[in-house]
Amino acid sequence: MKIAWRVLLGARKYWLQLGIGFVGVVMATIAGFYLPWAIRSLTQLATEGSSQFAAEALKIGLLLLGATCVQAMGTSLAGYMNHYAALHYVADLRTRLYSKYQQMSLRYFHRSRTGDLTGRVVNDAMEAEIFIAHAIPDFIVNGLTFIGVGILLLTINVKLALISLITIPLLLAITIWQSKRLSPLWGENSKARGEIAGKVQENLSGMKEIQIFNRQEEERGNVSRLATKHTNTYLRASLFYETSVPLLAFVTALGTVLVVILGGRLLAAGELSIADIIGFIAYLGMFYQPVKSFSGLVEMGGRAAAGLKRVYDVLEEEEDIQEKRNAVRLPRVQGQISFQDVTFAYQDGAPVLERLNLTIDPGKTVALVGTTGVGKSTLASLVNRFYDPQAGSIRVDGIDLRDVTISSLRDNISMVLQDTFLFDGSVYDNIAYGWKDATRKDVIAAANAAKAHDFIAQMEQGYDTLIGERGVRLSGGQKQRLSIARAILRNAPILILDEATSALDTKTEQEIQQELDDISKDRTTLVIAHRLSTIRHADQIVVLDGTEVAEMGTHEELLRSGGIYSRLYESQAS
Repeated sequence: MKIAWRVLLGARKYWLQLGIGFVGVVMATIAGFYLPWAIRSLTQLATEGSSQFAAEALKIGLLLLGATCVQAMGTSLAGYMNHYAALHYVADLRTRLYSKYQQMSLRYFHRSRTGDLTGRVVNDAMEAEIFIAHAIPDFIVNGLTFIGVGILLLTINVKLALISLITIPLLLAITIWQSKRLSPLWGENSKARGEIAGKVQENLSGMKEIQIFNRQEEERGNVSRLATKHTNTYLRASLFYETSVPLLAFVTALGTVLVVILGGRLLAAGELSIADIIGFIAYLGMFYQPVKSFSGLVEMGGRAAAGLKRVYDVLEEEEDIQEKRNAVRLPRVQGQISFQDVTFAYQDGAPVLERLNLTIDPGKTVALVGTTGVGKSTLASLVNRFYDPQAGSIRVDGIDLRDVTISSLRDNISMVLQDTFLFDGSVYDNIAYGWKDATRKDVIAAANAAKAHDFIAQMEQGYDTLIGERGVRLSGGQKQRLSIARAILRNAPILILDEATSALDTKTEQEIQQELDDISKDRTTLVIAHRLSTIRHADQIVVLDGTEVAEMGTHEELLRSGGIYSRLYESQAS
């Protein structure tokens, strides 16, 4: 009920449609009451031997036709309006969930599976449709039916009506017991469904590695194990539901038996007519139906609530990176970057950086060097505010990054990553992604600067060529050149190059390096590289060791010092 109420509040934009749907439900439900009444009336006419039987029967038939038409119109109206509200709310919910993902830090995605997150948007959000278009309307129908038919039963015969109520407390007790047992079972089922979605997504992304290392059979077994787990959790919930339904049917039948026994005695005593007992029994099925249907509603609602809880859990998740309410918009910066006593750890007790101090002057090219895991890429991520340090501060032009809006900060930064990501679209779209106002001339100029224009021009449709998901139709070097072109097009005052030329051959790397050196002259450039030959002309080289800055200077100065950088350079030269 808590989830259902939250869904209704969330769908308040569509209360007009839901209101019209409610009217349709009421129309259809009340119109449905007439059929047993018509049967009772016809039986009464037949047993009384009325001389006007044909005319009265025609009248009853026409009324029944009218009631049937009203019921059909009400059902159609309610079905469309409720689905209209439900599906629009699902679309809103999916959009909110995706927007929430965009606000989360990289830390959140590192601990989550992509398939599971996708499943919450695609599958779990759809469970809202069950609540709005099915569970809530069915609850209204059942409530109206129980009350309306109960009143009609009392008008036919009070004694029989009271007898029919005897089994109601037992039916409700069984339903409540069923609800308490089913909710956790459907929760386990939703979790298991998320696990298998996550595993399949992971394996599809890593299919190349699976085939390279011949792990198909092992991964098939992993998927099979998760699929079996999901099947078993579903079957446990289904088994419990299917075994409790016959119990409800038995108790319902017991109530009918009591009515038949007492009704027969009242009929024999002349206290009840044949028409009344036939009409009563016809209505009795309708009277017990809401209680039996409540069991189905519990099962349906339990599944829906379990899925929606996974959606609302994400929406309630607190973002690691939060913008201050009074955050200011950062204008185009000069590009000074300073790290002041910065301490950062991905996991508690294992700092990657500890009380690190470093200042990068505007317009300078600074290279970060060190062995794997010393925090080179971490520094770049901190500048982008993908993470926040646990202690200390990072400033751009003297302004603390936590005092400015995240979007304005990132408007000032271009970044090229070693792990290039391209979208399933055209070459042009992927380059233009760097600047939403770019013209075709701008895109071509950026491609020329990244030494990408020649290979693009040779493609079948040039810049309009579709490159597939993650650029699957391109080589590693081609993908990296498009990524560099995208960053060049952005023309931001701060440029971060994280192994930007690692997938290129030596000749192309040298050509692009010259271009990168040229575009770096007017902006602050942070270079992360393992090939030390590519950073010889950097204004400053910072050597990280352990959790701090170990050395700092130009290429020549560090070689003369004979320290860590000198040893690294000599090992690569040899």
